[in-house]
Amino acid sequence: MVLYTSPFPNSFLSVLHSFSWGLIFPCYWFADRLVASFVPTTYEKRQRADDPCYFHALCIIITTPIYLALLVASLPFALIGFLLWSPLQSARRPYIYSRLEDKSHANGATLLTEWKAAGNGKSFCFGSANVCLLPDSLARFNNVFNTQARAKEIGRRIRNGASRPQIKIYIDSPTNTSISAASFSSLVSPQGGDSTNRTVNVGIKRTTSMEYKGDNSGSNNSEDSREDKGGNGEPNEGEENTCIVRINGEDNGHMSDIETDTVNGQANASGPAEHSLEGDAEISKTPNHKQKEGDSGSLDSYSASRESLVKVRVGDGTVDQSTVNNKLLYKASVMKKTSVRKKKHTDETFDHEISAFFPANLDFLCLQEVFDKRAAEKLKEQLHHYFEYIVYDVGVYSCHACCSFKFVNSGLLFASRYPVMDAAYHCYPNGKGTDSLASKGALFLKVQVGSTPQDQRIVGYISCTHLQAIAGDTTVRCEQLDMLQDWLSEFRKSTSSSSTANPEELVAFDVICGDLNFDNCSSDDKLEQQHSLFTHYKDPCRIGPGEDKPWAIGTLLDPEGLYDDEVCTPDNLQKVLESEEGRKGYLVYPTSKNHNSSQKGRKASLKGNGRRIDYMLYTEEGLYLEWKVEVEEFSFITQLAGLTDHLPVAMRLMVSTGEDDP
Repeated sequence: MVLYTSPFPNSFLSVLHSFSWGLIFPCYWFADRLVASFVPTTYEKRQRADDPCYFHALCIIITTPIYLALLVASLPFALIGFLLWSPLQSARRPYIYSRLEDKSHANGATLLTEWKAAGNGKSFCFGSANVCLLPDSLARFNNVFNTQARAKEIGRRIRNGASRPQIKIYIDSPTNTSISAASFSSLVSPQGGDSTNRTVNVGIKRTTSMEYKGDNSGSNNSEDSREDKGGNGEPNEGEENTCIVRINGEDNGHMSDIETDTVNGQANASGPAEHSLEGDAEISKTPNHKQKEGDSGSLDSYSASRESLVKVRVGDGTVDQSTVNNKLLYKASVMKKTSVRKKKHTDETFDHEISAFFPANLDFLCLQEVFDKRAAEKLKEQLHHYFEYIVYDVGVYSCHACCSFKFVNSGLLFASRYPVMDAAYHCYPNGKGTDSLASKGALFLKVQVGSTPQDQRIVGYISCTHLQAIAGDTTVRCEQLDMLQDWLSEFRKSTSSSSTANPEELVAFDVICGDLNFDNCSSDDKLEQQHSLFTHYKDPCRIGPGEDKPWAIGTLLDPEGLYDDEVCTPDNLQKVLESEEGRKGYLVYPTSKNHNSSQKGRKASLKGNGRRIDYMLYTEEGLYLEWKVEVEEFSFITQLAGLTDHLPVAMRLMVSTGEDDP
């Protein structure tokens, strides 16, 4: 299958489309600004409340007639442009595939080595998020604004979080049993020099995040890392740029016997961190960009956490700070392994956490509601610093393919560190209400993640979708889930070049990500909860229809509280969501026919921990029979606090080959 790198088959149509959109855009922009000026967010309302001179009201009085006059003047040109634009959409391709040709721009990405299906297996990390990048006037109805600035900041946060070193900390302590138990706030070891001179700064804090100071000026030192594998044998292929710290605790809770192992990656030393990201020079207009003490959700905070309480030395030497160059502050997620005897969920086989950052070494990213095309370009530019392959501007416009007229695309965007082999998009034809104006659908992708010594390709399938959003449209969503399964089955058949007798490809995973717009606890969503999709695909957060696992939380934030000081930064939002009372105040909860109040204080009687409408599903069906796929880690992510009204989710899958290490 040919991947489309441009929206039109020839340059003439592309030029004609650009000309027609140039005629439409002024009218579109004036209308957007006119509506936006009358739809303030809670952040803007608070600012205006402190304005005794009513300066903003005066600005509206002056600018409204100007915008209105310019809108009327641009209407004739917009009409001509629309008459050209609309028929051109029949020739438009359903997506644009972008590949980063200049690898020097990917300064945050770790060099990938091809998986040869040797050793114990390999892990793959998937992320999904609804980022609410609509035209600014429409985004304000979700209490977010400044779409262009948000798009750039979202992309920067995602790639900064994913490109940090993966630091795994395993804590064996009889007294450390809770999800919000003590974790480490910083880890420092010298870059170059004597490997015995390493310093570990330990900060006792209840958040599941970690500050790491190392060098990320170019490529995470991947070449040096490959030369530093000695001492503990060969690492698993699934662990790239990973530093492992093992800590054994005494019964009294004191830390002891600290051992650090660097696996295919070296923890680099640093002194006081400096502002080194290019985004620091630009002051974002998004309100949550202002850093608070102890906050480093953008990974560029240069103040150490005030909760760092304990310093532990490893080795006999000390770090010579004068030899440290290219300092940068990171935060790495912590995976805690508590005592099996006292583990809260003894039947759980994988780690789960509320994390302030996207997982390190994120391999695949599925985004929803990237509707604004200018914002999509800004987002793509930022993501290309980490992801080499991106599929964006997915969907159809006008009356092409779907029954009703489509004004905007599907809002889907896919980013990958692995090459995309095939891609296909289908539009849901049964959208209703305002959802029918967007070409919501499903994007199916086939990626190559490695090859066997026998030159068999190792591939994976990823589906990204966004279902009908209007409450009560249960039948519509069930029909869309039916179509999703049928389209995915057809895509796998049409793109497979293997036969059972002579397999040319080995399928490692099959994952579905997206905003499904129903939760597993609401009484109004029973039909979706019992859909056959969940008999073929597993939801790591789900026990059964109507019941989530105790640690699973909702992913839909209460828009009214997005800019509260308690939740407007990643660290603060993480701390709030770790408590039951905090979740009641800032998450949207499942609706009930017997519960009409939306007041925060009356959510205690509702079931679950919030409406979890963003899903990560995987299956063991249709994969290579000799391999086993299991969840290694699941995360709810707060790194986009203040930028969207959804919580991103991430899942790390381990594909086990069953072979011994070479």
